[in-house]
Amino acid sequence: MPNIFLFLLMMNPVEEIKLPILLEMELFEEKFKDSMLSKVPLLNRITYYIIRRKGKQMRPMFVFLVAKMVSNGGFDERTYRGASVVELIHTATLVHDDVIDDSNRRRGFFSINALWKNKIAVLVGDFLLSKGLLLSIDNEDFDLLKLISIAVREMSEGELLQIEKARKLDITEVIYFDIIRKKTATLIAACCGIGAASVGANQEKIHQMRKFGEYIGIAFQIKDDLFDYTDAKIGKPTGIDIKEQKMTLPLIYTLNNCTKKEKSWLINSIKKYNKDKKRVREVISFVRRNGGIEYTNNKMEEYKNKATTILENYPSSEYKSSLLKMINYVVERKV
Repeated sequence: MPNIFLFLLMMNPVEEIKLPILLEMELFEEKFKDSMLSKVPLLNRITYYIIRRKGKQMRPMFVFLVAKMVSNGGFDERTYRGASVVELIHTATLVHDDVIDDSNRRRGFFSINALWKNKIAVLVGDFLLSKGLLLSIDNEDFDLLKLISIAVREMSEGELLQIEKARKLDITEVIYFDIIRKKTATLIAACCGIGAASVGANQEKIHQMRKFGEYIGIAFQIKDDLFDYTDAKIGKPTGIDIKEQKMTLPLIYTLNNCTKKEKSWLINSIKKYNKDKKRVREVISFVRRNGGIEYTNNKMEEYKNKATTILENYPSSEYKSSLLKMINYVVERKV
């Protein structure tokens, strides 16, 4: 018994969250590998490279935990397919994102575009997208297909909206939340909706779980915004969003709550001095001093509480407990 207790103490938060669905996650990995197979050797080499460098796989975890929670531990083969569709689409967007951002690294390794160039990376992303959609069509999972298709549409709209607004630096808080809901939160909302739909939940529960995922997704992105203003070593350089002229919530709040002269200095700093390390540090200090971090933390807690409130509609279970841990992990994570 003491050995088990010691083992639990040594577990990282993600491993602890995964405990109730450990067997499902192991079987999922095999099914996910199969879903990526192709008759083209080059594609198989690239997808093998992708699988070997997998992330935390939080999105499939959402699918499984929600499915189990809303059905009192029930499960269905559709749940595996739903999780595979989500991970295929997510992987496709990451491959395309690295091309868009001209990024050579992903999860500490070389990105697909760095190793095989942009043309092949775009085609690989398209291949993964089509694989995901066909997995639903071939099995007539049209309800799951609709949920993931909405997410793909909204992610594209969110990305384009951010590009459009970044040119003018005129993002209001309302537009900011619309962007992050579409760019980040919509896929997590789809995960939770698919989890519920895969086990035959009614439309009310599916909608409820989509909102749950959306709130967690928004809290997740707000936490990412805060990393830009931290001194901790997190793997992401401080001030990177400012350098890339991304309008994050701490900055938007500060712009709306300072003098006209200070606002002019801030906008000028982001437009013309975003590559100047000293000026970027000054912007970070100004945002900190003027309540941007405190306000953003409060907003993150607000969305965390909204997600937690939804779970109060469900009886206690190990799956609900893991989802509550997931909410806490999202807002407390260090990277």
